[in-house]
Amino acid sequence: MGFSSRFSHVRTRSMQQTRSFNINCPQQTPTPTINGYCYCYGYGAHQTISISLFTHTHTHTHTHHHISLFTHTHTHTHPTPPPPSTPSTMSSSAAASNRVAVHSKLTVVSDTPIDPGKTYPLSTLDHAMALHTLHLIFYYRYDRRDDDLGRLRHSLAEVLSQYPPVTGRLRRRPQDGNWEIKCNDAGVRVLKAKVAATLDEWLSAAASGGGGCEEMDLAVWEDMPDEPNVWSPFRVQCITHTLIEYCHVSNFGMSIMLTGSDFAKVPVHTVAEMNDFEGGGLAIGLSCPHMHADPTCATFFMKSWTDMYRQASLSHPPFFHPPGLRGRETPKTNTKSAKYYESKSKMETPVSLKMSTATFRFSEKTIKNLLSDIHNRCPDATPFEVLAALFWSSISNFKTHVGNQPCSSISICIDIKKRMYAPLPHGFFGNALHFSRVSCNLTEMHEGVLDHLTAQIHEHLSNLDEEEFWSAIEWLESKKSAEGQLPPPFTMYGPELTFANLEHVQAYAAMLGNSKPAHVSYHVGGVKGEGLVLVLPSPEEGLGRTVMVTLPEGEATKLCEDQAILQLEPTILLTGR
Repeated sequence: MGFSSRFSHVRTRSMQQTRSFNINCPQQTPTPTINGYCYCYGYGAHQTISISLFTHTHTHTHTHHHISLFTHTHTHTHPTPPPPSTPSTMSSSAAASNRVAVHSKLTVVSDTPIDPGKTYPLSTLDHAMALHTLHLIFYYRYDRRDDDLGRLRHSLAEVLSQYPPVTGRLRRRPQDGNWEIKCNDAGVRVLKAKVAATLDEWLSAAASGGGGCEEMDLAVWEDMPDEPNVWSPFRVQCITHTLIEYCHVSNFGMSIMLTGSDFAKVPVHTVAEMNDFEGGGLAIGLSCPHMHADPTCATFFMKSWTDMYRQASLSHPPFFHPPGLRGRETPKTNTKSAKYYESKSKMETPVSLKMSTATFRFSEKTIKNLLSDIHNRCPDATPFEVLAALFWSSISNFKTHVGNQPCSSISICIDIKKRMYAPLPHGFFGNALHFSRVSCNLTEMHEGVLDHLTAQIHEHLSNLDEEEFWSAIEWLESKKSAEGQLPPPFTMYGPELTFANLEHVQAYAAMLGNSKPAHVSYHVGGVKGEGLVLVLPSPEEGLGRTVMVTLPEGEATKLCEDQAILQLEPTILLTGR
Protein backbone atom coordinates (compact mmCIF):
# COMPACT_ATOMS: atom_id res chain seq x y z
CA MET A 1 0.00 0.00 0.00
CA GLY A 2 1.47 3.30 -1.02
CA PHE A 3 1.14 6.34 1.25
CA SER A 4 2.36 9.87 1.78
CA SER A 5 3.03 11.40 5.17
CA ARG A 6 3.60 14.80 6.75
CA PHE A 7 5.17 15.34 10.19
CA SER A 8 5.10 18.73 11.92
CA HIS A 9 7.22 19.49 14.97
CA VAL A 10 5.09 20.73 17.85
CA ARG A 11 7.40 21.33 20.79
CA THR A 12 10.66 20.29 22.41
CA ARG A 13 11.40 20.25 26.13
CA SER A 14 14.63 18.84 27.65
CA MET A 15 14.99 15.36 26.12
CA GLN A 16 11.31 15.05 25.17
CA GLN A 17 9.77 15.83 21.81
CA THR A 18 6.17 15.77 20.63
CA ARG A 19 5.20 15.51 16.99
CA SER A 20 1.86 15.41 15.22
CA PHE A 21 1.44 13.90 11.81
CA ASN A 22 -0.99 12.59 9.26
CA ILE A 23 -0.68 9.82 6.69
CA ASN A 24 -2.75 9.57 3.52
CA CYS A 25 -3.18 6.24 1.76
CA PRO A 26 -4.37 7.18 -1.75
CA GLN A 27 -4.42 3.61 -3.09
CA GLN A 28 -7.19 2.48 -0.73
CA THR A 29 -10.88 3.06 -1.31
CA PRO A 30 -12.32 4.82 0.54
CA THR A 31 -9.16 6.81 1.10
CA PRO A 32 -8.24 6.69 4.81
CA THR A 33 -6.33 9.39 6.63
CA ILE A 34 -4.30 8.63 9.76
CA ASN A 35 -3.82 11.52 12.15
CA GLY A 36 -1.96 11.30 15.41
CA TYR A 37 0.85 12.37 17.66
CA CYS A 38 3.99 10.83 19.05
CA TYR A 39 6.16 11.49 22.11
CA CYS A 40 9.91 10.88 21.82
CA TYR A 41 11.98 10.68 24.98
CA GLY A 42 15.27 9.13 26.02
CA TYR A 43 19.01 9.69 25.91
CA GLY A 44 21.78 8.87 23.48
CA ALA A 45 21.20 6.10 21.00
CA HIS A 46 18.06 4.84 22.74
CA GLN A 47 14.75 6.62 22.53
CA THR A 48 11.23 5.56 23.31
CA ILE A 49 8.49 6.59 20.91
CA SER A 50 4.87 6.55 22.05
CA ILE A 51 2.46 6.88 19.13
CA SER A 52 -1.30 7.38 19.12
CA LEU A 53 -3.16 7.05 15.83
CA PHE A 54 -6.66 8.07 14.80
CA THR A 55 -7.82 6.49 11.54
CA HIS A 56 -10.88 7.66 9.66
CA THR A 57 -12.38 7.24 6.20
CA HIS A 58 -15.63 8.45 4.69
CA THR A 59 -17.37 5.46 6.26
CA HIS A 60 -15.32 4.71 9.42
CA THR A 61 -14.18 7.41 11.81
CA HIS A 62 -12.03 7.79 14.86
CA THR A 63 -10.47 4.37 15.27
CA HIS A 64 -7.81 4.78 17.96
CA HIS A 65 -4.55 2.82 18.11
CA HIS A 66 -1.66 3.20 20.53
CA ILE A 67 1.88 1.95 19.92
CA SER A 68 4.91 2.13 22.20
CA LEU A 69 8.31 1.07 20.93
CA PHE A 70 12.03 1.57 21.37
CA THR A 71 14.15 2.81 18.54
CA HIS A 72 17.64 4.10 17.79
CA THR A 73 18.72 7.52 16.66
CA HIS A 74 21.54 5.95 14.63
CA THR A 75 20.02 5.14 11.29
CA HIS A 76 22.70 2.60 10.35
CA THR A 77 21.30 0.20 12.96
CA HIS A 78 17.85 0.32 11.38
CA PRO A 79 18.14 -0.33 7.66
CA THR A 80 14.88 -1.07 5.97
CA PRO A 81 14.75 -4.84 5.46
CA PRO A 82 13.58 -6.21 2.13
CA PRO A 83 9.86 -7.00 2.00
CA PRO A 84 9.35 -10.55 3.28
CA SER A 85 6.50 -11.12 0.88
CA THR A 86 8.75 -11.13 -2.18
CA PRO A 87 10.11 -14.40 -3.61
CA SER A 88 13.66 -13.32 -2.85
CA THR A 89 13.01 -13.12 0.89
CA MET A 90 10.54 -15.92 1.43
CA SER A 91 10.71 -19.65 0.97
CA SER A 92 9.84 -20.86 -2.49
CA SER A 93 6.76 -22.55 -1.12
CA ALA A 94 5.57 -19.32 0.46
CA ALA A 95 5.90 -17.49 -2.81
CA ALA A 96 3.80 -20.12 -4.56
CA SER A 97 1.22 -20.82 -1.85
CA ASN A 98 -2.42 -20.31 -2.75
CA ARG A 99 -3.75 -20.55 0.82
CA VAL A 100 -1.42 -18.24 2.78
CA ALA A 101 -1.47 -14.59 1.76
CA VAL A 102 0.67 -11.95 3.51
CA HIS A 103 -1.04 -8.56 3.81
CA SER A 104 1.16 -6.30 5.93
CA LYS A 105 4.41 -6.06 7.85
CA LEU A 106 5.33 -4.22 11.06
CA THR A 107 8.04 -4.23 13.85
CA VAL A 108 8.25 -5.03 17.70
CA VAL A 109 11.09 -4.15 20.05
CA SER A 110 12.20 -5.07 23.55
CA ASP A 111 10.66 -3.23 26.49
CA THR A 112 14.14 -2.59 27.92
CA PRO A 113 16.91 -0.84 25.92
CA ILE A 114 20.16 -2.79 25.63
CA ASP A 115 23.41 -1.23 26.82
CA PRO A 116 25.55 -0.03 23.89
CA GLY A 117 28.41 -2.32 22.90
CA LYS A 118 26.90 -5.50 24.36
CA THR A 119 27.89 -8.64 22.41
CA TYR A 120 27.23 -12.36 22.74
CA PRO A 121 29.80 -14.80 21.30
CA LEU A 122 28.58 -18.02 19.72
CA SER A 123 30.05 -21.24 21.13
CA THR A 124 31.96 -24.03 19.40
CA LEU A 125 28.81 -26.17 19.17
CA ASP A 126 26.86 -23.16 17.85
CA HIS A 127 29.36 -22.76 15.01
CA ALA A 128 29.10 -26.48 14.20
CA MET A 129 25.39 -26.07 13.34
CA ALA A 130 25.89 -23.21 10.88
CA LEU A 131 24.61 -25.14 7.82
CA HIS A 132 21.20 -25.76 9.39
CA THR A 133 18.10 -23.78 10.32
CA LEU A 134 15.34 -24.51 12.81
CA HIS A 135 11.57 -24.03 12.39
CA LEU A 136 8.87 -24.68 15.02
CA ILE A 137 5.11 -24.28 14.55
CA PHE A 138 2.69 -24.35 17.50
CA TYR A 139 -1.01 -24.92 16.71
CA TYR A 140 -3.72 -23.96 19.23
CA ARG A 141 -7.45 -24.62 19.37
CA TYR A 142 -7.91 -21.26 20.94
CA ASP A 143 -10.88 -18.90 20.94
CA ARG A 144 -9.05 -15.66 21.46
CA ARG A 145 -10.55 -12.40 22.65
CA ASP A 146 -10.40 -9.34 20.42
CA ASP A 147 -7.52 -7.86 22.44
CA ASP A 148 -5.41 -11.04 22.51
CA LEU A 149 -3.11 -10.05 19.66
CA GLY A 150 -2.30 -6.80 21.42
CA ARG A 151 -1.50 -8.81 24.55
CA LEU A 152 0.69 -11.14 22.50
CA ARG A 153 2.58 -8.14 21.17
CA HIS A 154 3.10 -6.66 24.64
CA SER A 155 4.19 -10.01 26.07
CA LEU A 156 6.59 -10.50 23.15
CA ALA A 157 8.15 -7.10 23.86
CA GLU A 158 8.46 -8.08 27.53
CA VAL A 159 10.07 -11.46 26.84
CA LEU A 160 12.51 -9.96 24.34
CA SER A 161 13.94 -7.91 27.20
CA GLN A 162 14.92 -11.26 28.81
CA TYR A 163 16.55 -12.50 25.58
CA PRO A 164 18.89 -9.73 24.31
CA PRO A 165 20.60 -11.96 21.67
CA VAL A 166 17.24 -12.55 19.97
CA THR A 167 17.04 -8.92 18.86
CA GLY A 168 20.69 -8.67 17.80
CA ARG A 169 22.66 -8.91 14.57
CA LEU A 170 25.27 -11.46 13.50
CA ARG A 171 28.79 -10.34 12.71
CA ARG A 172 32.32 -11.76 12.51
CA ARG A 173 34.70 -10.83 15.32
CA PRO A 174 37.68 -8.93 13.88
CA GLN A 175 40.22 -10.70 16.12
CA ASP A 176 39.48 -14.29 15.03
CA GLY A 177 36.67 -14.29 12.45
CA ASN A 178 34.27 -16.26 14.65
CA TRP A 179 30.59 -15.37 14.91
CA GLU A 180 29.11 -13.18 17.61
CA ILE A 181 25.82 -11.38 18.10
CA LYS A 182 25.86 -7.62 18.43
CA CYS A 183 22.97 -7.05 20.83
CA ASN A 184 20.85 -4.03 19.95
CA ASP A 185 17.23 -2.88 19.88
CA ALA A 186 16.64 -3.41 16.17
CA GLY A 187 13.39 -5.22 16.90
CA VAL A 188 11.29 -8.06 15.56
CA ARG A 189 9.53 -8.07 12.21
CA VAL A 190 5.79 -8.78 12.22
CA LEU A 191 3.81 -9.86 9.17
CA LYS A 192 0.06 -10.23 8.83
CA ALA A 193 -1.40 -12.89 6.56
CA LYS A 194 -4.57 -14.88 5.92
CA VAL A 195 -4.97 -18.65 5.54
CA ALA A 196 -7.89 -20.00 3.55
CA ALA A 197 -8.44 -23.16 5.63
CA THR A 198 -9.65 -24.36 9.00
CA LEU A 199 -7.11 -25.72 11.46
CA ASP A 200 -8.33 -29.30 10.99
CA GLU A 201 -8.21 -28.98 7.20
CA TRP A 202 -4.70 -27.62 7.42
CA LEU A 203 -3.39 -30.34 9.74
CA SER A 204 -4.93 -33.13 7.69
CA ALA A 205 -3.88 -31.95 4.25
CA ALA A 206 -1.14 -29.30 4.28
CA ALA A 207 1.89 -30.51 2.36
CA SER A 208 4.88 -30.88 4.67
CA GLY A 209 8.45 -30.95 3.42
CA GLY A 210 10.41 -30.26 0.27
CA GLY A 211 10.21 -27.34 -2.09
CA GLY A 212 6.43 -27.49 -1.92
CA CYS A 213 6.22 -27.55 1.85
CA GLU A 214 3.02 -25.65 2.52
CA GLU A 215 3.42 -25.84 6.29
CA MET A 216 6.63 -23.84 6.02
CA ASP A 217 4.52 -20.90 4.79
CA LEU A 218 3.68 -20.50 8.48
CA ALA A 219 7.36 -20.10 9.39
CA VAL A 220 8.67 -17.88 6.61
CA TRP A 221 12.44 -17.83 6.28
CA GLU A 222 15.09 -15.94 4.35
CA ASP A 223 18.62 -17.27 4.04
CA MET A 224 21.45 -15.40 5.71
CA PRO A 225 23.16 -13.03 3.25
CA ASP A 226 26.93 -12.71 2.85
CA GLU A 227 26.82 -9.53 4.95
CA PRO A 228 24.40 -10.36 7.80
CA ASN A 229 24.97 -7.24 9.92
CA VAL A 230 21.55 -5.89 8.90
CA TRP A 231 19.82 -9.27 8.60
CA SER A 232 17.19 -10.35 11.12
CA PRO A 233 17.84 -13.96 12.10
CA PHE A 234 15.13 -14.65 14.72
CA ARG A 235 11.61 -14.77 13.28
CA VAL A 236 8.17 -15.29 14.81
CA GLN A 237 4.82 -15.95 13.13
CA CYS A 238 1.28 -16.51 14.44
CA ILE A 239 -1.67 -18.17 12.70
CA THR A 240 -5.35 -18.54 13.62
CA HIS A 241 -8.32 -20.43 12.15
CA THR A 242 -10.29 -17.90 10.22
CA LEU A 243 -7.78 -15.70 8.63
CA ILE A 244 -4.27 -16.59 9.41
CA GLU A 245 -2.46 -13.47 10.41
CA TYR A 246 1.22 -13.97 10.27
CA CYS A 247 3.76 -12.30 12.50
CA HIS A 248 7.46 -12.91 11.79
CA VAL A 249 10.24 -11.84 14.13
CA SER A 250 13.44 -11.18 12.23
CA ASN A 251 16.31 -9.74 14.17
CA PHE A 252 18.23 -12.44 15.86
CA GLY A 253 17.30 -14.75 13.05
CA MET A 254 14.32 -16.25 14.66
CA SER A 255 10.90 -15.80 13.19
CA ILE A 256 7.66 -15.85 15.14
CA MET A 257 4.35 -16.24 13.41
CA LEU A 258 1.28 -14.94 15.24
CA THR A 259 -2.33 -15.16 14.18
CA GLY A 260 -4.96 -12.48 14.50
CA SER A 261 -5.95 -9.11 13.13
CA ASP A 262 -5.04 -6.80 16.01
CA PHE A 263 -1.42 -7.92 15.89
CA ALA A 264 -1.11 -6.30 12.50
CA LYS A 265 -1.36 -2.88 14.10
CA VAL A 266 2.04 -3.33 15.73
CA PRO A 267 5.21 -1.92 14.14
CA VAL A 268 8.15 -4.40 14.21
CA HIS A 269 11.73 -4.71 12.85
CA THR A 270 12.08 -8.44 13.47
CA VAL A 271 9.62 -10.54 11.54
CA ALA A 272 6.57 -12.27 13.01
CA GLU A 273 3.78 -13.65 10.88
CA MET A 274 0.21 -13.63 12.15
CA ASN A 275 -2.23 -16.04 10.54
CA ASP A 276 -5.88 -16.72 11.31
CA PHE A 277 -7.55 -19.97 10.24
CA GLU A 278 -11.14 -20.07 9.09
CA GLY A 279 -13.32 -21.06 12.04
CA GLY A 280 -10.88 -20.03 14.78
CA GLY A 281 -7.63 -21.32 16.21
CA LEU A 282 -4.08 -20.01 16.34
CA ALA A 283 -0.65 -21.08 15.12
CA ILE A 284 2.68 -19.54 16.12
CA GLY A 285 5.79 -20.30 14.07
CA LEU A 286 9.41 -19.73 15.18
CA SER A 287 12.41 -19.83 12.85
CA CYS A 288 16.09 -19.21 13.51
CA PRO A 289 19.57 -20.23 12.37
CA HIS A 290 20.46 -23.44 14.19
CA MET A 291 23.70 -21.87 15.35
CA HIS A 292 21.66 -19.44 17.47
CA ALA A 293 19.57 -22.04 19.27
CA ASP A 294 18.83 -25.75 19.35
CA PRO A 295 15.27 -27.17 19.57
CA THR A 296 15.28 -27.05 23.37
CA CYS A 297 16.29 -23.35 23.44
CA ALA A 298 13.71 -22.40 20.83
CA THR A 299 11.00 -24.28 22.73
CA PHE A 300 11.86 -22.54 26.00
CA PHE A 301 11.79 -19.16 24.24
CA MET A 302 8.25 -19.93 23.10
CA LYS A 303 7.30 -21.14 26.58
CA SER A 304 8.75 -17.97 28.13
CA TRP A 305 6.64 -15.91 25.75
CA THR A 306 3.46 -17.76 26.72
CA ASP A 307 4.41 -17.55 30.41
CA MET A 308 4.69 -13.78 30.00
CA TYR A 309 1.38 -13.71 28.12
CA ARG A 310 -0.30 -15.51 31.06
CA GLN A 311 1.41 -13.12 33.49
CA ALA A 312 3.20 -16.07 35.09
CA SER A 313 6.82 -16.17 36.19
CA LEU A 314 9.24 -17.70 33.70
CA SER A 315 9.58 -21.38 34.59
CA HIS A 316 13.09 -21.59 33.10
CA PRO A 317 14.69 -18.13 32.68
CA PRO A 318 17.38 -17.97 29.97
CA PHE A 319 20.96 -18.65 31.04
CA PHE A 320 23.54 -17.06 28.72
CA HIS A 321 26.98 -18.59 29.23
CA PRO A 322 28.66 -19.88 26.01
CA PRO A 323 31.83 -20.99 27.91
CA GLY A 324 29.63 -23.57 29.64
CA LEU A 325 30.47 -25.95 26.77
CA ARG A 326 34.05 -24.90 26.00
CA GLY A 327 36.81 -27.49 25.71
CA ARG A 328 39.10 -28.36 28.61
CA GLU A 329 42.66 -27.10 29.04
CA THR A 330 43.94 -30.63 28.39
CA PRO A 331 41.93 -31.85 25.41
CA LYS A 332 41.31 -35.49 24.55
CA THR A 333 40.56 -36.30 20.92
CA ASN A 334 41.16 -40.06 20.64
CA THR A 335 37.58 -41.12 21.42
CA LYS A 336 34.94 -42.66 19.14
CA SER A 337 33.07 -39.36 19.07
CA ALA A 338 36.11 -37.35 17.96
CA LYS A 339 36.83 -39.88 15.21
CA TYR A 340 33.19 -39.79 14.11
CA TYR A 341 33.18 -35.99 13.86
CA GLU A 342 36.40 -36.14 11.85
CA SER A 343 34.87 -38.65 9.43
CA LYS A 344 31.73 -36.51 9.07
CA SER A 345 33.84 -33.47 8.24
CA LYS A 346 35.42 -35.38 5.33
CA MET A 347 32.21 -36.80 3.86
CA GLU A 348 31.23 -35.49 0.47
CA THR A 349 28.17 -33.27 0.45
CA PRO A 350 25.32 -35.35 -1.00
CA VAL A 351 23.43 -34.20 -4.05
CA SER A 352 20.46 -32.11 -2.93
CA LEU A 353 17.22 -34.02 -3.35
CA LYS A 354 13.65 -32.86 -3.00
CA MET A 355 12.68 -33.89 0.53
CA SER A 356 9.24 -34.57 1.98
CA THR A 357 8.07 -34.84 5.59
CA ALA A 358 5.41 -37.11 7.09
CA THR A 359 4.18 -36.87 10.69
CA PHE A 360 3.08 -39.95 12.66
CA ARG A 361 1.35 -39.66 16.04
CA PHE A 362 1.41 -42.75 18.28
CA SER A 363 -0.88 -43.12 21.30
CA GLU A 364 0.36 -43.89 24.79
CA LYS A 365 -1.32 -47.31 24.58
CA THR A 366 0.62 -48.15 21.40
CA ILE A 367 3.97 -47.17 22.93
CA LYS A 368 3.21 -49.16 26.09
CA ASN A 369 2.48 -52.23 23.97
CA LEU A 370 5.72 -51.80 22.00
CA LEU A 371 7.76 -51.50 25.18
CA SER A 372 5.99 -54.54 26.62
CA ASP A 373 6.81 -56.59 23.50
CA ILE A 374 10.55 -56.00 23.90
CA HIS A 375 10.68 -55.98 27.69
CA ASN A 376 12.40 -59.37 28.06
CA ARG A 377 15.31 -58.32 25.83
CA CYS A 378 15.50 -54.63 26.77
CA PRO A 379 13.57 -53.85 29.98
CA ASP A 380 14.89 -50.27 30.27
CA ALA A 381 14.14 -49.19 26.71
CA THR A 382 12.69 -45.72 26.16
CA PRO A 383 10.01 -44.68 23.64
CA PHE A 384 12.73 -43.00 21.57
CA GLU A 385 14.80 -46.18 21.37
CA VAL A 386 11.96 -48.46 20.30
CA LEU A 387 10.62 -45.93 17.76
CA ALA A 388 14.12 -45.34 16.37
CA ALA A 389 14.48 -49.12 15.93
CA LEU A 390 11.07 -49.37 14.24
CA PHE A 391 11.69 -46.56 11.74
CA TRP A 392 15.31 -47.54 11.11
CA SER A 393 14.19 -51.04 10.16
CA SER A 394 11.31 -49.83 7.97
CA ILE A 395 13.34 -47.16 6.15
CA SER A 396 16.24 -49.58 5.62
CA ASN A 397 13.91 -51.94 3.75
CA PHE A 398 13.57 -49.54 0.81
CA LYS A 399 16.99 -47.87 0.98
CA THR A 400 19.53 -48.79 -1.68
CA HIS A 401 22.64 -50.23 -0.02
CA VAL A 402 25.86 -49.77 -1.97
CA GLY A 403 27.74 -52.91 -3.06
CA ASN A 404 28.08 -55.68 -0.52
CA GLN A 405 27.77 -53.33 2.43
CA PRO A 406 27.16 -55.65 5.42
CA CYS A 407 25.95 -52.98 7.85
CA SER A 408 23.46 -50.15 8.05
CA SER A 409 24.54 -47.10 10.04
CA ILE A 410 22.60 -44.21 11.49
CA SER A 411 23.51 -41.04 13.37
CA ILE A 412 21.82 -40.34 16.70
CA CYS A 413 21.47 -36.79 18.04
CA ILE A 414 20.88 -36.18 21.75
CA ASP A 415 20.75 -33.17 24.07
CA ILE A 416 23.63 -33.34 26.57
CA LYS A 417 22.77 -30.51 28.98
CA LYS A 418 21.54 -32.88 31.69
CA ARG A 419 24.06 -35.65 30.95
CA MET A 420 27.09 -33.70 32.17
CA TYR A 421 28.69 -34.21 35.59
CA ALA A 422 27.72 -30.59 36.30
CA PRO A 423 24.39 -30.34 34.45
CA LEU A 424 23.55 -27.13 32.66
CA PRO A 425 20.25 -25.43 33.58
CA HIS A 426 17.17 -26.00 31.43
CA GLY A 427 17.35 -22.37 30.32
CA PHE A 428 20.91 -22.66 28.93
CA PHE A 429 20.82 -20.69 25.69
CA GLY A 430 22.80 -22.20 22.83
CA ASN A 431 23.46 -25.55 21.21
CA ALA A 432 24.08 -28.58 23.39
CA LEU A 433 23.68 -31.43 20.88
CA HIS A 434 25.90 -34.47 20.41
CA PHE A 435 25.96 -36.76 17.35
CA SER A 436 27.15 -40.38 17.38
CA ARG A 437 27.00 -43.40 15.06
CA VAL A 438 25.25 -46.76 15.54
CA SER A 439 25.66 -49.69 13.13
CA CYS A 440 23.72 -52.92 12.71
CA ASN A 441 24.19 -56.01 10.56
CA LEU A 442 21.73 -55.88 7.66
CA THR A 443 20.89 -59.57 7.94
CA GLU A 444 19.86 -59.18 11.58
CA MET A 445 17.90 -56.03 10.77
CA HIS A 446 15.94 -57.65 7.95
CA GLU A 447 14.99 -60.56 10.16
CA GLY A 448 12.63 -58.05 11.71
CA VAL A 449 13.57 -58.57 15.35
CA LEU A 450 12.60 -55.23 16.90
CA ASP A 451 13.93 -56.06 20.35
CA HIS A 452 17.43 -56.78 18.99
CA LEU A 453 17.67 -53.42 17.22
CA THR A 454 16.20 -51.56 20.21
CA ALA A 455 18.75 -53.20 22.51
CA GLN A 456 21.61 -52.08 20.26
CA ILE A 457 20.44 -48.47 20.33
CA HIS A 458 19.87 -48.61 24.09
CA GLU A 459 23.32 -50.06 24.75
CA HIS A 460 24.97 -47.45 22.55
CA LEU A 461 23.27 -44.52 24.29
CA SER A 462 23.88 -45.98 27.75
CA ASN A 463 27.61 -46.22 27.03
CA LEU A 464 27.94 -42.59 25.94
CA ASP A 465 29.67 -40.74 28.76
CA GLU A 466 30.79 -37.19 29.40
CA GLU A 467 34.25 -37.92 27.99
CA GLU A 468 32.67 -38.52 24.58
CA PHE A 469 30.81 -35.21 24.71
CA TRP A 470 33.86 -33.16 25.68
CA SER A 471 36.07 -34.87 23.11
CA ALA A 472 33.72 -33.89 20.26
CA ILE A 473 33.91 -30.25 21.35
CA GLU A 474 37.67 -30.46 21.75
CA TRP A 475 38.12 -32.02 18.31
CA LEU A 476 36.26 -29.07 16.77
CA GLU A 477 38.42 -26.62 18.72
CA SER A 478 41.60 -28.46 17.71
CA LYS A 479 40.84 -27.53 14.09
CA LYS A 480 41.01 -23.78 14.71
CA SER A 481 43.22 -21.70 12.46
CA ALA A 482 46.35 -19.98 13.73
CA GLU A 483 44.22 -16.85 14.30
CA GLY A 484 41.73 -18.84 16.38
CA GLN A 485 38.94 -19.17 13.81
CA LEU A 486 36.82 -22.31 14.21
CA PRO A 487 36.75 -24.76 11.26
CA PRO A 488 34.23 -24.46 8.42
CA PRO A 489 30.92 -26.14 9.30
CA PHE A 490 29.88 -29.47 7.79
CA THR A 491 26.54 -31.24 7.54
CA MET A 492 25.45 -32.49 10.97
CA TYR A 493 22.00 -33.79 9.99
CA GLY A 494 23.33 -36.19 7.36
CA PRO A 495 24.54 -37.58 5.10
CA GLU A 496 23.58 -40.80 6.94
CA LEU A 497 20.02 -41.22 8.24
CA THR A 498 19.82 -39.18 11.47
CA PHE A 499 17.56 -39.78 14.48
CA ALA A 500 17.13 -36.89 16.95
CA ASN A 501 15.78 -37.55 20.43
CA LEU A 502 13.55 -34.58 21.33
CA GLU A 503 11.32 -36.45 23.78
CA HIS A 504 12.26 -34.00 26.51
CA VAL A 505 11.21 -30.71 24.88
CA GLN A 506 8.37 -29.03 26.76
CA ALA A 507 6.42 -28.06 23.66
CA TYR A 508 2.99 -28.73 25.16
CA ALA A 509 3.75 -26.65 28.26
CA ALA A 510 3.67 -23.50 26.09
CA MET A 511 0.08 -22.66 27.02
CA LEU A 512 -2.01 -19.68 25.94
CA GLY A 513 -4.42 -19.14 28.81
CA ASN A 514 -5.68 -22.62 29.63
CA SER A 515 -5.04 -23.93 26.12
CA LYS A 516 -2.06 -26.13 25.38
CA PRO A 517 -1.01 -26.69 21.75
CA ALA A 518 -3.11 -29.10 19.71
CA HIS A 519 0.01 -29.98 17.71
CA VAL A 520 3.62 -28.81 17.42
CA SER A 521 5.78 -29.33 14.32
CA TYR A 522 9.59 -29.19 14.25
CA HIS A 523 11.51 -28.80 10.97
CA VAL A 524 15.27 -28.65 10.39
CA GLY A 525 16.65 -26.91 7.32
CA GLY A 526 19.74 -28.11 5.50
CA VAL A 527 19.08 -31.85 5.92
CA LYS A 528 21.22 -33.74 3.39
CA GLY A 529 21.53 -37.33 2.27
CA GLU A 530 19.36 -40.10 3.68
CA GLY A 531 17.02 -38.04 5.85
CA LEU A 532 16.05 -37.09 9.41
CA VAL A 533 13.71 -38.64 12.00
CA LEU A 534 12.60 -36.49 14.97
CA VAL A 535 10.99 -38.21 17.98
CA LEU A 536 8.89 -35.65 19.85
CA PRO A 537 6.32 -35.53 22.65
CA SER A 538 2.65 -35.84 21.77
CA PRO A 539 -0.28 -33.63 22.82
CA GLU A 540 -1.54 -36.70 24.68
CA GLU A 541 1.68 -36.46 26.72
CA GLY A 542 2.65 -39.41 28.94
CA LEU A 543 4.26 -42.04 26.70
CA GLY A 544 2.51 -40.81 23.54
CA ARG A 545 4.97 -39.70 20.85
CA THR A 546 5.00 -37.78 17.57
CA VAL A 547 7.51 -38.85 14.91
CA MET A 548 8.37 -36.45 12.08
CA VAL A 549 10.25 -38.11 9.23
CA THR A 550 11.98 -36.17 6.44
CA LEU A 551 13.12 -38.34 3.52
CA PRO A 552 13.72 -38.04 -0.22
CA GLU A 553 10.24 -37.56 -1.66
CA GLY A 554 9.66 -41.05 -3.08
CA GLU A 555 10.83 -42.73 0.11
CA ALA A 556 8.47 -40.67 2.27
CA THR A 557 5.56 -41.98 0.21
CA LYS A 558 6.73 -45.57 0.73
CA LEU A 559 7.08 -45.03 4.46
CA CYS A 560 3.44 -43.89 4.72
CA GLU A 561 2.49 -47.29 3.24
CA ASP A 562 4.80 -49.41 5.40
CA GLN A 563 2.79 -52.17 7.07
CA ALA A 564 5.06 -52.49 10.11
CA ILE A 565 4.16 -48.88 10.95
CA LEU A 566 0.54 -48.86 9.78
CA GLN A 567 -0.35 -51.89 11.92
CA LEU A 568 0.30 -49.67 14.96
CA GLU A 569 -2.53 -47.39 13.73
CA PRO A 570 -0.77 -44.02 14.00
CA THR A 571 -2.52 -40.78 13.13
CA ILE A 572 -0.76 -39.43 10.02
CA LEU A 573 -0.66 -35.63 9.68
CA LEU A 574 0.54 -32.99 7.22
CA THR A 575 1.29 -35.28 4.30
CA GLY A 576 -0.41 -33.20 1.62
CA ARG A 577 -2.43 -36.21 0.54
